[in-house]
Amino acid sequence: MNLFIDYYNVVLANPALKGLALVAVSIAVAKVVDVIFTLIFKKLVDRTKTSLDDRILQLLHKPIFYSILFIGFSIAVKTASLPEYIDFALVGTFKTITIFIWIFVISKIFIMSMEWASRQTASNLLQKNTLPLFNNLGKIAIGLLGIYFIFLSWNININGILASAGVLGVVLGLAAKDTVSNFFAGIFLMADSPFKEGDYILLDTGERGYVKKMGLRSTRFMTRDDIEITIPNSVIAASKIVNESGGPEETERVRINIHIAYNSDIDDARSVLIDIAKNNENVLKDPEPRVRFREFADHGLRLQLLFWIHMPEIRGRTVDAVNTEIYKRFAEHKILIPYPTMEVLLPNK
Repeated sequence: MNLFIDYYNVVLANPALKGLALVAVSIAVAKVVDVIFTLIFKKLVDRTKTSLDDRILQLLHKPIFYSILFIGFSIAVKTASLPEYIDFALVGTFKTITIFIWIFVISKIFIMSMEWASRQTASNLLQKNTLPLFNNLGKIAIGLLGIYFIFLSWNININGILASAGVLGVVLGLAAKDTVSNFFAGIFLMADSPFKEGDYILLDTGERGYVKKMGLRSTRFMTRDDIEITIPNSVIAASKIVNESGGPEETERVRINIHIAYNSDIDDARSVLIDIAKNNENVLKDPEPRVRFREFADHGLRLQLLFWIHMPEIRGRTVDAVNTEIYKRFAEHKILIPYPTMEVLLPNK
């Protein structure tokens, strides 16, 4: 017992030996805390159905172990009575390594959590297109926070750097306001989801076609002329969007207005119109085509032929074929298509 006390007194009297003893104690304490932490939280995560917490627990081993270890190392360095510059360099290095470990682990946990949340939630905000954006923004934020703590660990005053960065951010924001506007409009479009890639849409600016690619700055459309159009997201966000593929099915109803003369046989006209629609290969059999008598117009009876097609992009060619056939069949059946006329009366001389 006395021998142990003598060794203990010798260690306390010698700063170098005291520092080495603290290093050994730090390793032991770090290992014990890691084991206890694992045993306690392993029981808790085993009760849950998700595997996310198991993966997070697995990732937390190293940062907890090295944090306690480097805290002990720092105390040991302080105790060893080393020169001030060596003391400062070693403690700063230990803190920096610890911060880097936590940055790496927290970034992985953040990405894992976002991917898990995107699978569990039906929110439009977290989807395949927006997930990389949020992952990158999260990693940037975690990295910047880590750099801030690294500066603090080396006793570097960064108030001036933050002020300069703020001014630079304002200048860049003003210089790139259109890009920033398109960027946020892209996020809102992806979150609101008025359309998705592959949808056939019409904008009030006149653009019409398939959505080929949705980006954060712009969206690309493929028109029926096989021309790719790139439109800034800010323009799309401010436009009225008609999504012709937005229903539960991709089918679309087509309406064609036809005027016939007042002395025409309306039943014959109905029969001809229905027959034309049924014999067109692009017109769906179900729902069946139908004709509605809409109004007594100034120059004739206004009928409306309604039918369904299976894809929005064939609307133009289908309407062309049906209109052509209407003109021919009405001529055969002597059904007159009226047009506005003007009677000019000349004064008698």
